[in-house]
Amino acid sequence: MSRLSIEDIKKILPHREPFLMVDRVDELKEGSYAKGVKVVSGNEWYFQGHFADYKVMPGVLIVEAMAQMGGIALLTTPELKGRLAFLGKIKNARFRGKVVPGDVLVLETFIDTVKGSIGTGTGTASVDGRQVASCEMVFAIGEAAE
Repeated sequence: MSRLSIEDIKKILPHREPFLMVDRVDELKEGSYAKGVKVVSGNEWYFQGHFADYKVMPGVLIVEAMAQMGGIALLTTPELKGRLAFLGKIKNARFRGKVVPGDVLVLETFIDTVKGSIGTGTGTASVDGRQVASCEMVFAIGEAAE
């Protein structure tokens, strides 16, 4: 599997608009890596109140987008298919630039380890080849809701 559309993503993640933060996956190595994009529109719900006169995507939502990309990498493995990946911990988050309407946010998440129901990974977010955020993440893998 390499490229995933928004409809393919919805088959993997339980997130839906307005909280689905991944528009497309361009590269995927099941269980270890996912790279894709979030196209940032001026109509995003969070711009209504987050610096309404100076629209900037909140850093916490950039982290969420990286985590969703990690969830896609994790949940495409046969043994985790149909389960849920919860963001359990964020470490060493760094923000190096702003993300504004019109930006194409490129998200890359590497899964470093998976042991039982815990996974670890690292994520980066960039715009026009310039890194705007990075962090380490811990995922808690749970059962799918019935």
